[in-house]
Amino acid sequence: MIPWGDKMKMNRRNCLKTMLTLGAGVGAMSAWPSRLAAHMKAAGRNRKLIVLWMPGGPSQMDTWDLKPGHANGGPFQELQSSVPGMRFSEHLPELGKLAEHLSIVRGMQTKEGDHSRGTFLVRTGQRPGAPFRYPALPAALAKELAPSDPGIPGYVSILPNSFINPPAFSAGFLGASREPLTVAGTASYDPNQIGQEAAPDADNPVDLRVDNLLPPDRLDLPRVEQRKRFWNVLQSSYGASARGGASLTHDTVYRRAMQLAESDLVEAFDLNEEEDAVRRRYGVDAFGQGCLMARRLLERGVPVVEVSLSDGPAGLSWDTHADNFSSVKRLSERLDRSWSQLMLDLKSSGLLDETTIVWMGEFGRTPQINEMGGRDHFPNAWSCVLAGAGIVGGSIVGETSADGMEVKDRPVSAPDFLATLCHAVGVDPETENMTEDLRPIKIVEGEPIREILT
Repeated sequence: MIPWGDKMKMNRRNCLKTMLTLGAGVGAMSAWPSRLAAHMKAAGRNRKLIVLWMPGGPSQMDTWDLKPGHANGGPFQELQSSVPGMRFSEHLPELGKLAEHLSIVRGMQTKEGDHSRGTFLVRTGQRPGAPFRYPALPAALAKELAPSDPGIPGYVSILPNSFINPPAFSAGFLGASREPLTVAGTASYDPNQIGQEAAPDADNPVDLRVDNLLPPDRLDLPRVEQRKRFWNVLQSSYGASARGGASLTHDTVYRRAMQLAESDLVEAFDLNEEEDAVRRRYGVDAFGQGCLMARRLLERGVPVVEVSLSDGPAGLSWDTHADNFSSVKRLSERLDRSWSQLMLDLKSSGLLDETTIVWMGEFGRTPQINEMGGRDHFPNAWSCVLAGAGIVGGSIVGETSADGMEVKDRPVSAPDFLATLCHAVGVDPETENMTEDLRPIKIVEGEPIREILT
């Protein structure tokens, strides 16, 4: 009996691949697909994913791939982590203590150095300008990991700043029902947007709210119920059986919102239920509170949660063309505090055993330091990090040259990295979804980094 999970597509290619694998019988490489299939079957729908999205392009040279002693290296020192030989920034000390759960991919090579184009590529696995509305990978994985309870959203995105490329944050041809539920989202340029960095001495944690979930304050419950009944009458009389396009999207979005507003999951978004000391351990800024909310959502069955560190009027926190080192130090300290606390809490509850975490941005930054003390866009050789379930922790994949300018060993493309992430959460990247014109499209086409998959 072929050990595929109930979400795997038994098409001709997968069937042939499985038969060839079983026939080979020997050799580590030939046995790997069989072990992977069993791993996916065991993972089932219990697997979860947290995406820590770092818009702007984080500097790999000052976080995960330092070059101490080189002119390109900058002033930061390396930290010896809890794993012998695994070193990264001195400003990530708490994550250093959890290095046995981390896998650093240092050979990212993606070739798109524009914020909009790079964002689309690393979030979908596709180059911009494609003929289809490709879904962002978190949305595609949420579809496969979706909970059986229709009242629980498959994908929640906290603090997204999507105006740089809205399609890169959408469910694409998967439809409105697969769009993320957003918390404090920003879809356009707004210099006063929520999500700006809280002052270090802020007295109270940032208050995050689900976008458009609660009714206006002026409406009491009876009036809300009255409007809901009236809306249902209008919807049922408007060709419900033949509804499509914009009208179907409108109906889907409204019904999802009403269903969620009436569910017990609403409590997960109320961070006031947490002790004040817990909220402060995560950090009082928006990113810290977003990580706490992510933990609460996973505990209640949401399979995919994304948290963005998207400060400032443009939301591109890591876009450090000037004053790179003070900015990256400040961002790294916030990241270290919030991410490490999230992992500690998931570990203590046992959820880390079924949760994969990915840290990524749209590209890296130049090894050379510019005249403004900053680093510019650099997609040629940069880093991403995987952690938690499905990942061989305490590992490093790839190597860059001494000056950081090129990948010397194990280059990894965006599709390769996303295929690796699919496997880590127990989803076959070759799973096909249908476009609007009924064309089958794989989740992602890439070669996974097999050596870091359990």
